[in-house]
Amino acid sequence: MAIEVGAKLEGKVTGITNFGAFVDLSDGVTGLVHISEIADNYVKDVKDHLKLDDVVTVKVINVDKDGKIGLSIKQATDRPASEAPPVRERTGSSHGDKFNRGGGFDKGSKPFNKPASSKPNFGKPNFGKQSFEDKMSKFLKDSDERISSLKKNTEGKRGGRGAKRM
Repeated sequence: MAIEVGAKLEGKVTGITNFGAFVDLSDGVTGLVHISEIADNYVKDVKDHLKLDDVVTVKVINVDKDGKIGLSIKQATDRPASEAPPVRERTGSSHGDKFNRGGGFDKGSKPFNKPASSKPNFGKPNFGKQSFEDKMSKFLKDSDERISSLKKNTEGKRGGRGAKRM
C-alpha cells in the first residue's frame, strides 16, 4: 500500500521518545508523530497523551525521499471552523500595536506605507527615512564609542590576583 500525503490512517503506537511517538501504519511501515503534532495544546511529555499499543488515527503530512514519514494526530481530527484552535498573535514588541515589525500591517489591516505627499516635511523629525550611508555612519560612530569605552575600562584590569603593576 502506497502512503500518500493527506491520507488518514489508523496506526498503533510502537515507540515513545522525548520528541514524539512512532506509529506502525501497516506491513511494517512506521511513521513519526512529532511532539508538536500530538495535540492542539502544549505537550510537555508525550507519555501524558499516548501509551504503547494505543490505536490512533493519523494524517500523513509528509513523506521524505529517504522513506521517513511524518504524521499528525491533531490534523487527523476533523473540526468545524468554530472549534479551530485559536490563532496566536506574535508578541515581543515593546511598542504594543503601534509598531508591527513582522507583517507590515497593523491590527486594522491597513498598510503602514502611506503614499508620499507632495508637501515638504520641514521641522518634523525624519525617523526611519535615513539613507543607508547615514545609518552606517551612525552605527560606526556608536560602535567606535563602545569599543573605546570597553578598552578604557579593561586596560588597567590586566594582571593576576589583584596585584598592581609598578
